[in-house]
Amino acid sequence: MKKIICGLFISIFFGVTVITAIGLAYAQERSSSKVLIYYFHGSTRCTSCYRFETYSKELIKDYFKGDLESGKLEFKVINVEDRGNQHYTDYYQLYTKTIILSLEKNGQEVKWKNLNKIWEYVNDKSGFFDYVKGEINAYLKEGQ
Repeated sequence: MKKIICGLFISIFFGVTVITAIGLAYAQERSSSKVLIYYFHGSTRCTSCYRFETYSKELIKDYFKGDLESGKLEFKVINVEDRGNQHYTDYYQLYTKTIILSLEKNGQEVKWKNLNKIWEYVNDKSGFFDYVKGEINAYLKEGQ
């Protein structure tokens, strides 16, 4: 009887261990996806440049705070003219101030998109929010 109980205990222990390991692997796979939002600008900045940065920060704070805190989303403001940042210009084919969305899986960028239509909404905060929020949501959904 002791052998049966001991065998049963060992079977349950290993079963739980395997299920836990599978659950952790699944959780790590899911958490390894991240959306990066870059706002790129140069050293000389105009009113529109500051407006895009302000709009972006407000949008992320108001609509994506939880995603930001959980690490599913990351926001960076980058001056492409600062030392060490020039590579972004070539890589993302930047020619003006813009927002780039980047989807990373397992630490590797798998796709990116230039949200160059922000210029259509420079004086339309609501339109800017709708456009950028929709694009961010699409990337977050794809990262799930």
